[in-house]
Amino acid sequence: MKTELIDVSPTRKEIKIEIEPEAVRTAFDNVSRKYAKGAQVAGFRKGNAPLEVVRLRYREEIQQETLQEIVTSRVTEAIRQSGLTPLVEPEIHLEDQQNLKLNGSMAVGLHVHIQVMPEIPTPEYKGLEAVRRVKPTGDGEVDRFIDERRREQASLIPVEGRKSQEGDTVIVDLEGTFENEPEAEPIRAEDLEITLGDASIEKSFTDNLAGVEADEEKKFTVTYEPNFSSPALAGKTVNYRAKIKSVGAVELPEADDEWAKSLGEDFESIDDLRSKLRADLEKHSTGSADAKVQNELIAKLIERHAFEVPDALIESQSRNLLNNFAQDLQQRGVDLQKVEKEFIEMAYTQMRVQAERDVRGAMLLEKVAEMENIEVSGDEVAAEIERMAQYYRTTPEEIRKSLTEQGSEANIASNLRTRKAVDAIFKNAKITDGEWIDESRQNANEITGESSAESEEEEASENVPKEKKPKAEKKKPAAKSATAASEEKSSEPKPAKKAAAKKDKTA
Repeated sequence: MKTELIDVSPTRKEIKIEIEPEAVRTAFDNVSRKYAKGAQVAGFRKGNAPLEVVRLRYREEIQQETLQEIVTSRVTEAIRQSGLTPLVEPEIHLEDQQNLKLNGSMAVGLHVHIQVMPEIPTPEYKGLEAVRRVKPTGDGEVDRFIDERRREQASLIPVEGRKSQEGDTVIVDLEGTFENEPEAEPIRAEDLEITLGDASIEKSFTDNLAGVEADEEKKFTVTYEPNFSSPALAGKTVNYRAKIKSVGAVELPEADDEWAKSLGEDFESIDDLRSKLRADLEKHSTGSADAKVQNELIAKLIERHAFEVPDALIESQSRNLLNNFAQDLQQRGVDLQKVEKEFIEMAYTQMRVQAERDVRGAMLLEKVAEMENIEVSGDEVAAEIERMAQYYRTTPEEIRKSLTEQGSEANIASNLRTRKAVDAIFKNAKITDGEWIDESRQNANEITGESSAESEEEEASENVPKEKKPKAEKKKPAAKSATAASEEKSSEPKPAKKAAAKKDKTA
């Protein structure tokens, strides 16, 4: 067997193989005799048909098995001799396949295409520069947070002597049919709570349900904007029939010492509650700022180290991103069967760009981990599983079972290793503290001409940290992308706040 290794690119190699005629003939004869022993050919007793007759009768089968015998072992041996480690199954191409003869009269030529990991440049990860900007916590933000806690414990008091008005909560049984879509499944919801005038409620519901009273029935039509939050309703016109079950006014508890103590979280007074809320918010702001800095550092690391990324890894990550995108669309009510092919192709093209960045970042972080001699102990893995169990409101045993079912238990150690690599980059960076800049509002002001003074009051309500709650369908833990280790630090559950569950409303 003759072989020649061709260096196509840093991630692609090619091995040319020539199998000598004698080896081809030997394999061809062996396979032919094997078929002859068990061949049932008309006019001959089983196993007694002439070899040439058997070769004619089982021509395709003998050729396929001969190729399998001579190719598989020699490709494996050639790869072993080359010292290459394929990332995926090698692609094998036969030379002059149409004129190929396996009777030993000619050699058989092969081209084996192999994808491999490239030589990753030694990353220059020390001394990267970034500015950390921590969002200040104002009194207005604490007040809004307390108001949210009060709303969670609000009472709904039935109104008497008047009809519904803005600010009231109307409880209805709702049925809606799509206009000009008789085949569409009707919308049905029972005991739907609609707070009239609430910013999250479609204005048409407030307009039509103001001025109603219990036991009344109201018909109205809602035409949703093309960019409505629910894709299943966006751009649609729905005829609703609402049966009013009750009308109530929200009564909030007084924000005093007694209420603070009733929260059952060791708050001694309303001032104590405010102090601890402020500390939590400040901690969250610091964590968010650090996470943003880490992401910026990783981005700079990626930008400074250009190298070819294996297409097989990009393809795999692209499909992961596309699958996650599809699951998100499904959860938002989109029928994937109705999604246009052009949209999927466009989304996939964008996914490939992100996937290449993800893979390059992961490869660089792994190199940093090697340079830092980072190791992950069994105790650290166990502690991470315990943390995940608390997050998902389940047991460590359930988490391990879930990981085993997915075959991703090793991902825990890998994720921890990546997180430590990110920490190493962060610790070795040159980080300076700068004044907080609300980039989203700054961009908006440039467009609208709004002054910063006009937006100070609104700013206090942004980025309020909320405790994560498990959804009805428990998600299984999955592997993280290159930057996920830094992002998760800013989203830890907060002990001083429990977010209320929100209903997915048509309104």
